[in-house]
Amino acid sequence: MTMPLVLVAAMVVLYACGVYLMLDRTLTRLLLGFLLVGNATNLLIFLMSGSFGIAPIAGAGPAEEMSDPLPQAFILTAIVITFGVSAFLLALIYRSWRLAHELDDTVQDDEADLEIAATEALTTVEVTDEDLAEAPEFSDEDDDSDEDDDSDGDDDSGGEQHRIAGEPAGTADPAGGETGR
Repeated sequence: MTMPLVLVAAMVVLYACGVYLMLDRTLTRLLLGFLLVGNATNLLIFLMSGSFGIAPIAGAGPAEEMSDPLPQAFILTAIVITFGVSAFLLALIYRSWRLAHELDDTVQDDEADLEIAATEALTTVEVTDEDLAEAPEFSDEDDDSDEDDDSDGDDDSGGEQHRIAGEPAGTADPAGGETGR
């Protein structure tokens, strides 16, 4: 089934307007943008659901002719989630309006945050490629100091590394046999 171009265009416009409104610094526009993005998502799920068929409850026709109920369940779930988040955003907007006693609901920059950002920008140390090349974790050399290349069982350290837990030193042979008992 081909998607109706009018619904695709409406979905694109809803997404574009919703993202534009969500990028604004006013809380009311953030809420409206979220609602538009939620509706655009519902349209996207509807358009991706495929062809339409008979109702799955009827049961009179074959299963191939029935419509898939899963996209409908997804859309209903998306509607409920959008409603819950929009109610939460409305509560945040109302509370910020009550605390600020202003008609403007623009999110203001905190002066302390601006000062911290300015001081951190001045004290930031820039790392160059030469600094990274000098760091040992970025070197290309193979460091074999951690690996033991002693595969024949001859151990120069007296068997201390291959000692069995609880055994005194010198009682277990690295090859698995016992010595000195």
